Amino acid sequence: QTSFYGRFRHFLDIIDPRTLFVTESRLKEAVQLLEDYKHGTLPPGVTNKELWGAQKIKQAIIHPDTNETIFMPFRMSGMVCPDQTIVVGLLLPNQTLASTVFWQWLNQSHNACVNYANRNATKPSPTSKFIQGYLGAVISAVSIAVGNALYLYFATEAASLIIMLFSSSASANICNVVLMRHTELEEGIDVLDNNGNVVGSSRIAAKHALLETALTRVVLPMPILVLPPIIMSILEKTSLLRSRPRMILPVQSLVCLAAFGLALPLAISLFPQMSEVST
Repeated sequence: QTSFYGRFRHFLDIIDPRTLFVTESRLKEAVQLLEDYKHGTLPPGVTNKELWGAQKIKQAIIHPDTNETIFMPFRMSGMVCPDQTIVVGLLLPNQTLASTVFWQWLNQSHNACVNYANRNATKPSPTSKFIQGYLGAVISAVSIAVGNALYLYFATEAASLIIMLFSSSASANICNVVLMRHTELEEGIDVLDNNGNVVGSSRIAAKHALLETALTRVVLPMPILVLPPIIMSILEKTSLLRSRPRMILPVQSLVCLAAFGLALPLAISLFPQMSEVST
C-alpha cells in the first residue's frame, strides 16, 4: 500500500472478474484459512500461494468494514463487464435524447450502487439515506451529462468532443460520489490508532476520503476516452476492418473493455486505502 505499483498489483486482484464465480463454500474456506493463519492454527501443508489466493478472494468479495458479502454486480470485480456494456451504449453513434438519457441513467445508477456498496461503512446508514442519495446523484449526474450531450451536437472537432465527454463524465461522477456518500461528511468516519483500534470519529477524515475518491473518479474516464479513439483510428485503416465494416463495433467493444480494465486499477491505485490525517 506504500507504493503506487504495489497498490496497482493489489487492485488487479480486486477487480479480477474470476472472483465473481467463487462459490459460497469456497469463500468460507478462504475466510477460515485466513482466520487459522491469524490465530496460528494453520493445517500442515498450506502454501503461501494458497494464503494469497484466499486473501484475494476475501478482499474481492467481503466488505472490510461490515464483513458482509458485497452484492455481485456492485463489487469492484463486477464493474468491468457491466460497465463495458454501458460504455458501448454511451458511444453508440446517432443517439436520440431518449437513448442518451437511458444510457446515462443506467451508467449513473450502476455507479451509485457501486459507490454505496463500497463506501466507508463504519457508521450505519438507513435505507432512506441511500434512496435520497441515489435520487440526488442520478438526477444531477444525468442532468449534467445530458446538458453536455446537447452541446456535443454542435461540436465538430474531435478534441472538443473528447474534452466535453471528459468534463461531462468527471463532473457527473463527482456528483455521484458526493451525494451517495454525503452521510460520511455529516457524521464522520471512524479513525484508528497505529494498532488498528477505533479512537473516535472524524469529519475531517471523511472529507479527506471523499476528496481522494472524487479525484479517482476524475482520472477514471481519461484512458477510456483517449485510448479507444486513437487505437480505433489505427485499426480502421487495416485491410481486415476495411473489408469487414461489421466488425468495427465488436472490435471497438473489445478495445473499450481493455481500456476500462486498465483505467479502473490505475484510478483506484492513486491513493492508499488507509491514510494519515491531522484531526
